[in-house]
Amino acid sequence: MARIVLGVGASHSTLMNTHWDQVVDVEGATRFRDALDRAREAIAAARPDVAVIIGSNHFRGFWLDLIPAFALGVGEVIGSGEAKTPAGPQLTDPGFARRLAEELVDRGTEVAISARMQIDHGQTHAIQYLLRDLPVPMVPLVVNVFAAPLPRVSRCVELGRNLASAVASLPEDRRVVVIASGGLSHRLPWPADWRDPHGEDEQFLVEAWLNGRGDWERYDARRRGIITAARPNIFTEFDERFLADLEHGALAAYAGLTSAEIEAAAGNGGQELRTWLAMAAALGFAPGTALAYAPMPEWLTGMGVAVIQAPEEAIA
Repeated sequence: MARIVLGVGASHSTLMNTHWDQVVDVEGATRFRDALDRAREAIAAARPDVAVIIGSNHFRGFWLDLIPAFALGVGEVIGSGEAKTPAGPQLTDPGFARRLAEELVDRGTEVAISARMQIDHGQTHAIQYLLRDLPVPMVPLVVNVFAAPLPRVSRCVELGRNLASAVASLPEDRRVVVIASGGLSHRLPWPADWRDPHGEDEQFLVEAWLNGRGDWERYDARRRGIITAARPNIFTEFDERFLADLEHGALAAYAGLTSAEIEAAAGNGGQELRTWLAMAAALGFAPGTALAYAPMPEWLTGMGVAVIQAPEEAIA
């Protein structure tokens, strides 16, 4: 029987790849990077046969012409390669992914599927740091966290629970690691609502999100300039409370939050916490361990890393 053996949550930021030399809090940045290494070691020790990476997509693989709430990559997976992240075909397990999709649908989570999915740093940052040099195929599970209306947080929690049930229903003996990529708190210089952009920059971004399919590089330089010019807005108290609740196995309490409540508490980038909640739900909201937290204004984000051991694995 297949089973989930470990959960990992890790923040992502391409600015970690490109703006390390601008970091003031080198100790904090190093602490976060070292925690990624520790999480990678935990993944290696778990001996996974496959990793399900629950992450977002920053309008380099999904566009406003079509954005599902949940999408599972069941075939070829291509990394966009922006900002020194992995590019090109990634190591995958299409047979496992297709069976997983069927089981998720049977349990009431109607995931969209993609036989040729393009992913960006919402998934590839995890591949770069958490699966580095590990021969572990990945299955991308993309959650829409940026194009309103967003899936309810409770539905993302249900996704995680159904993921655990779906994995357990598969007859083959497979060890599965679930990785959540995204968060913690941050505010991106994006329109509050893509349907109502204000100013030239926001209008440009919406145009890029609508017309970027197959041509995203054409928009990327100005888009990245808008992001790197943004003022950081990190909600440290929220992040520390969230990680403390993860350690106490109390993240189920976040299931009732609305998108508006998350944005007020953790910024628009905090909507990515849906991926952490889905991962934690897949681990039965077992108590976990926060490996590091560092508010990194140069990367615009509160950067956190945590692991949750499957209870039966901890006993073993």
